Amino acid sequence: MKKLDEIAQEIITCKKCKLWQTRTHAVPGEGNPNAEIMFIGEAPGESEDKEGRPFVGAAGKLLTQLINEILGLDRKQVFITNILKCRPPNNRDPEEDEITACSPYLDEQIEIIMPKIIVTLGRHSTKYIFNKMGESFSSITKVRGKSYSWKYKDKEIIVFPTYHPAAALYNPNLRKTLEEDFKKIRELTKTSKRYTIDYFLGGQNRPRDKGKESNSNSS
Repeated sequence: MKKLDEIAQEIITCKKCKLWQTRTHAVPGEGNPNAEIMFIGEAPGESEDKEGRPFVGAAGKLLTQLINEILGLDRKQVFITNILKCRPPNNRDPEEDEITACSPYLDEQIEIIMPKIIVTLGRHSTKYIFNKMGESFSSITKVRGKSYSWKYKDKEIIVFPTYHPAAALYNPNLRKTLEEDFKKIRELTKTSKRYTIDYFLGGQNRPRDKGKESNSNSS
């Protein structure tokens, strides 16, 4: 199996899609190779493109604050990356051919790190991971703030979707929602409770214990 630094070197010289033509630096990701929590965004922005590091702009400062103040962790203790490793021009949405070309790098990173929790930041990363899980995705608003069980190889990973920090910068009303989601992530790190999508849809795998149901719905 490759190491993270080997994948990073491949990403830095990658020309698998058109984004290499406009990038300043590719952004492989950074953090603890043995991280229990992995954050996945959509793509680097202007600041990230300049520095070659993920989440170092305004949205990154908010993410770092949430990790520090609510999770009680340092950035170095988690792993942070994106689906796309190069910035799309003018921060436009990732295109399907770009995701197809770039996502194998993310898949390899997940396989190496094997985190206990994957936090998907925003609709693009959430949709991608849900597709990997074989689950349908409607909107980030409908699925955020809940934990989902992903049976990956012989492991089980908790997937927790939430808003991208940039959304809270554009809409300050989402700041509190994002903070509440991070409080739930903090609790997940303590209890490792895992619920499937069927649970939240009232399916057959939903626990019948009323106490568990009420706890899962609390902030």
